[in-house]
Amino acid sequence: MRYLPHTDEEISEMLGVVGAESLDDLFSTVPTNCCCRLPIDLPEALSEWDLNRHMDELSGNMAVSPDYKVFMGAGSYDHFIPASNTYVRSRSEFVTSYTPYQPEMSQGTLQGIYEYQTLAARLMGMDVATASHYDGATALTEALLMAIRKTRKQKVAVSRLVHPLHREVIKTYFGPTGFEIIELPAGPDGRTDLSAIDGLDDIAAVAIQSPNFFGCIEDLKIAAEKAGAQKALFITSFTEAIAYGLLKSPGSLGAEIVAGDGQSLGLPRSFGGPGLGMLGSKSKYVRSLPGRLVGRATDVNGKDGFVLTLSTREQHIRREKATSNICSNNSLCALSAAIYMATLGGSGLRRLAEMNHQKAEYLKNELKKAGMTIPFSAKTFNEFVVKFPDGFKSSYDRLLEKKIVAGLPLASYYPELADHYLLCATETASREDMDMLVREVTV
Repeated sequence: MRYLPHTDEEISEMLGVVGAESLDDLFSTVPTNCCCRLPIDLPEALSEWDLNRHMDELSGNMAVSPDYKVFMGAGSYDHFIPASNTYVRSRSEFVTSYTPYQPEMSQGTLQGIYEYQTLAARLMGMDVATASHYDGATALTEALLMAIRKTRKQKVAVSRLVHPLHREVIKTYFGPTGFEIIELPAGPDGRTDLSAIDGLDDIAAVAIQSPNFFGCIEDLKIAAEKAGAQKALFITSFTEAIAYGLLKSPGSLGAEIVAGDGQSLGLPRSFGGPGLGMLGSKSKYVRSLPGRLVGRATDVNGKDGFVLTLSTREQHIRREKATSNICSNNSLCALSAAIYMATLGGSGLRRLAEMNHQKAEYLKNELKKAGMTIPFSAKTFNEFVVKFPDGFKSSYDRLLEKKIVAGLPLASYYPELADHYLLCATETASREDMDMLVREVTV
């Protein structure tokens, strides 16, 4: 099978037009010490069926093969994806569409983005949602930068229970800027210690994740009141979008900007990506939102149409004055999320969220009955922290050999939580699998 469609004759003809004798001549300006000119040591070509067999053998050796029982979320969640979702998003007109730089010529793309924005805004309780971003980490960081632009203050307060990797992205963004990040500590119940906000001054924003990294549901209403008292914008983030099928939306509890990851909304885990950065705000902040915003309008003939209402970040127009230069729309991921939310509907999303909550509660209670410690008293959604007996690491490795992933060890992120593990159970976890995990950890 050839992957390059041009014949030798066609290549020679093209080289003649540009005045080159060989393909290597096209790279003659690159210094020899800056590139490798050795032949690539590749194996002989395989037939299509031999290649498929080889790929099947490789996939069978991977730790994510279907026979593994994985009780781990931590920002990436295993959910069933309806076959209709997979089919619709795989249609060629969706897979091949691109960010609309001549937007009104791409009515289908604009309508897809508009539908996503509408559903995302409803889920988050916001007046407006943008066309999507790279992932939850970058969306949250953009929200914090947005707050700094609006308030012209130089400090932000971020909960220590925001996903650790998201906090690392924030630090990477803020490192060269001189903006200060104040860390809000964790309380004994597994939620953010909101009293720490009271002593802060001159802060642009307070950012709280709910459900937080421990799976605990934060008191967003109180957090919003405390942030407002400090004249700071209140930002809520999330990694598990399904939670808001059951919980009140952040906007209804006082959040002014909401940022999170929509991976749970019909996107496979795919070795960690791609994700879906969701970002929305109250309408008064709409002109400070990075990215694109699609609106619905009527043309001179009275027909409905879709237009690119705002595009505040374009490198090719504003360049260094752009709101953001790295928030390109993850269009196919956003479309997948829109299809998923439309397929489930409001009642379906609620039932799914209830199922996730019930599964995790069952596993938590069974582990507690088996003698494990649940260290935090706050209510959780579909993941929770368990303290296993001292020296559980050897048992964890033994379970891995049996193809059971018993959660995420927390010590590397929170050194004080040795022998603490973050476990997750979604609708994909069967009762038999959960019972098996409980039996194995008590051996």
